[in-house]
Amino acid sequence: MPNSNIGNKKQTLRKPVVLMTMGAQERKGHDYQVMTHKYIVPLVEHAGCVPVLVPTCCGIEDLETYLDMADGVYLTGAGSNIDPALYGQENQTPGKAQDRDRDLFDLPLVKAAIARGLPIFGICRGMQEINVALGGDIYQKVYAEAGFNDHRENPEDPVDVQYSAVHSVRLAQGSWLQKLLQSDEIRVNSLHGQGLKNLGKGIEPLAHAEDGLVEAIHAPSLSPFLFAVQWHPEWQAAKNPDSVKMFQAFGDACRKQMVKAHGGNKLSSAA
Repeated sequence: MPNSNIGNKKQTLRKPVVLMTMGAQERKGHDYQVMTHKYIVPLVEHAGCVPVLVPTCCGIEDLETYLDMADGVYLTGAGSNIDPALYGQENQTPGKAQDRDRDLFDLPLVKAAIARGLPIFGICRGMQEINVALGGDIYQKVYAEAGFNDHRENPEDPVDVQYSAVHSVRLAQGSWLQKLLQSDEIRVNSLHGQGLKNLGKGIEPLAHAEDGLVEAIHAPSLSPFLFAVQWHPEWQAAKNPDSVKMFQAFGDACRKQMVKAHGGNKLSSAA
């Protein structure tokens, strides 16, 4: 007798699974692990990936278990700074929040993901984490460095104004990013007080702000796809063709990794 359940199932293509590490936030005396909606949506809608939110508050004991299920890693921005002790400096911004649990999870995560050949996409803090993980360091106060502009947003402005495009970045000539965006220069938002100083081992700049600050990086000698930007392409990504292209490129890299790891775009049954 035919199985009556067969007709109630449809075949769907497996999507790449991408790890997104969460950060600490305190609310009314309770500790939370959080991830902002704006980072998740373009990963689903434009990269075509399935996000897995990873807590960073329990150490790295299960790091390899998380990586076993992953086809990519996505390191987002956050309201906290990386602990400067991790790149050999004293803290120059004691009034700014830190998230050492995320630091101590994400830095090993970057190294382990590179070792596995997993695609990595970093945004803002995520770009800084990649640089520190690979031995680089940070300008803790870009706005106080001679020759650099103030890249911070005005906290009194409405959110739409804070995330508006306020300066240009020049893309490296002949780079894959220039080819992807089909442009020599693009306009970006700017909401960061810190920035990359000395680049980590294997990291190469892909774009610079008007003042020379590194705004995008990759590491072609280390990874088939390691890409990070200092601005926020996730903000209203659907309205920005450049942002859509970047998330699509990450999704394509994750799909390529999935095919390599699983032998193809395997079908799964969904009721």
